[in-house]
Amino acid sequence: MSKKVTKIGVLTSGGDSPGMNAAIRAVVRTALYNKMEVFGIMHGYTGMVEDDIIKMDGRSVANIIQRGGTILKTSRCIEFMQPEGRKKAYENLQKRGINGLVIIGGDGSFRGAQTFSNEFDIPCIGLPGTIDKDIAGTDYTIGFDTAANTAVEAIDKIRDTADAHDRLFLIEVMGRDAGYIALHSGIATGAENILIPEKKTDIDQIIQSLEEKEKRKKLVNIIIVAEGDEFGGADELSKLIKNKLPKLETRVCILGHIQRGGSPSCMDRVLASRMGYHAVESLIEGRHNVFVGIVNNKMNYTPLNEAVKKKQRISESWMQMVKILAT
Repeated sequence: MSKKVTKIGVLTSGGDSPGMNAAIRAVVRTALYNKMEVFGIMHGYTGMVEDDIIKMDGRSVANIIQRGGTILKTSRCIEFMQPEGRKKAYENLQKRGINGLVIIGGDGSFRGAQTFSNEFDIPCIGLPGTIDKDIAGTDYTIGFDTAANTAVEAIDKIRDTADAHDRLFLIEVMGRDAGYIALHSGIATGAENILIPEKKTDIDQIIQSLEEKEKRKKLVNIIIVAEGDEFGGADELSKLIKNKLPKLETRVCILGHIQRGGSPSCMDRVLASRMGYHAVESLIEGRHNVFVGIVNNKMNYTPLNEAVKKKQRISESWMQMVKILAT
């Protein structure tokens, strides 16, 4: 991988997240500034396999920094998981002379990049684009801040109606394997309980807490549930609570994909821009097969083969704080 990278392909893969367009814009404009050619690969790895690749210039990324989603589209490509599919993808890159890749996505996307690079000696740089913030090696991922703020705005509105009717609301947020959206939005909105996949939940303790608050006439309760918690989400938790406390008026609200959309926050735009810029700089400097993160507000580079094996961990101090602040 000592050869000079002169033509870059950029793609978005896996679930979309607000700020991906800002990252694409930064990659394209940084590459053009350094006299490199840039190609947009449509629909993630599918575009590589099916030869859906377009030449990009400065106008290609005009007026997109404020837009959610991704102008390059995204998908999950089964064919790319097979050696034959990756060979076809390589041939499509080779005929255009593309000799470097920037992949914006999550750990599954990084696994694909690592495998592809090992097989065909193409340097790859990953940018962590996922609302879940579940990749170790960076304090934040592209899209997390926007998703958490979207959840906070929705929960604040739900609390108004919970207060008007003295109800318990179980609000389900996204997070199949990671509870960061639940944790941050729950703390920010004063939730009484937060259920996340990383921590075992004591349902008896929750029931006891609700009973105590009922005695104290604290009738407005908000419980934030990550979709991947051990009970199977807010609907299943609601059934358990209703069985134990049949007189407690309970409502379920599932926020769903609203958290993935919308204009990215200032933080996500700046984060994505910094990461996109340093992705191209990494290819120029010969720093290959890493993903670009930010730790303590400084750029951090983690080898792709390490990034795909590690997850962020939620410490007990976070959960202790939630318990104390909810009393």
